[in-house]
Amino acid sequence: MSITASPWWSPARHADRRPFLIARQRLQAALRDFFAGQDFMEVETPILQVSPGNETHLKAFTTALERPDGERTPRYLHTSPEFTAKKLLAAGEARLFTFARVFRNGERTALHHPEFTMLEWYRARETYEALMADCAALLALAAETAGTESFQYGGLACEVTKEPERLTVAQAFDRFAGIDLMGTVGVEANDRDALWHAVRDAGIRVAADDTWADVFTRVMVEKIEPHLGVGRPTILCEYPISEAALARPKPTDPRVAERFELYVSAVEVANAFGELTDAGEQRRRFTAWMDEKERLYGERYPIDEDFLAALAQMPEASGIALGFDRLAMLASGARRVEDVLWAPVAP
Repeated sequence: MSITASPWWSPARHADRRPFLIARQRLQAALRDFFAGQDFMEVETPILQVSPGNETHLKAFTTALERPDGERTPRYLHTSPEFTAKKLLAAGEARLFTFARVFRNGERTALHHPEFTMLEWYRARETYEALMADCAALLALAAETAGTESFQYGGLACEVTKEPERLTVAQAFDRFAGIDLMGTVGVEANDRDALWHAVRDAGIRVAADDTWADVFTRVMVEKIEPHLGVGRPTILCEYPISEAALARPKPTDPRVAERFELYVSAVEVANAFGELTDAGEQRRRFTAWMDEKERLYGERYPIDEDFLAALAQMPEASGIALGFDRLAMLASGARRVEDVLWAPVAP
C-alpha cells in the first residue's frame, strides 16, 4: 500500500508551512517599500506573449488566443516579464519594478517550480554596477526582515550582511577548476577544442560531441557554483558574450558581457545585464539560438518584432531578474521553494 503526502491545503500541512508564508509576505512588503523609497514605479506585465523568450534551453507553455471570429493564434506564457519591461523603458519609464508570475516548463526541483514569482527591476541610464549595489542592499534588508544575518542552504552558510565578493567568470574558472577560460573565448566564435581539452585535462568528464556551451555549463555546475556565496554573497560577473542572452558587450573587452549573477549559499538568486540596445545584434542572437533550439529539440519560438522595434528606441539601461521565491526560501529557512508558495502547482 503506497503512502501519499497530504495535499498542500490540508490544515496540518498548511500549519507547518504558514511561518514560511508569513515570512514571504513580510519580505515582499519590505522590498516594495525599498523600491518606493527610490522612486521606482511598480508595473504589471501581461502573461500572454507573442514570444516567451528566445534562449535555447528555455521551455515554455504554449496556448492559443481565440479571436471573436474563431481564428486561433499561438501565444505563450512568458518565461520573464523582460520584453514588456523594456517596452516600458522605451515608452519613457525611468525606474520600474514588477513582481511577475512567470512560467517555465520542464523545471521542478527543490529550487525550481513551473510557475513562480520573478522580481525584476530596471534602471534607465544607469550601469549594472548600480544593480550590484541594489543586490547588497536587498540582501541586508532581507536579513533585517528575517531577523538573522546568516542564511543557510544545503549545509552552506552565507552571512548576507557582508559586502558581496565580486568575481569574474574567468577568475572563477581559474580558482575552482584550474582552467584558462579566456584562452578559449572569442568575439565572434569560441574555441570549442581548446576548452574541451583543458576541461578533460582538469579531470572533468566531457563527451566527444559536447559543444563549447555544453562544456562551459558542466564546469559551472560541477566545479564553480558549489563554491559561490559561501561565507558571504558572490557576484559572478563578466560572462563570455555567448552566455549572455540580452546583455551588451563590455566596452573594454568585447569577448565578455555586462552580465552578473548573485549567489547565496551556492544558490543562484539573481541574473543581471547591462542591457543590449542594438536591435540588429539582438535579432542575430535570437535567430542563432532558435536555430540551435530547433536542432536540439525540434521546435523554435517566434521573435517578437514589437520588442525589437522598442529595443531600437530604448535608452541605455540595466536590468535584473531575481527569483523571489528562492530569496524567500533562503530568508525563512525553508528547504524547498514550494514551502514558500501559497498554493503550489499540482504535481
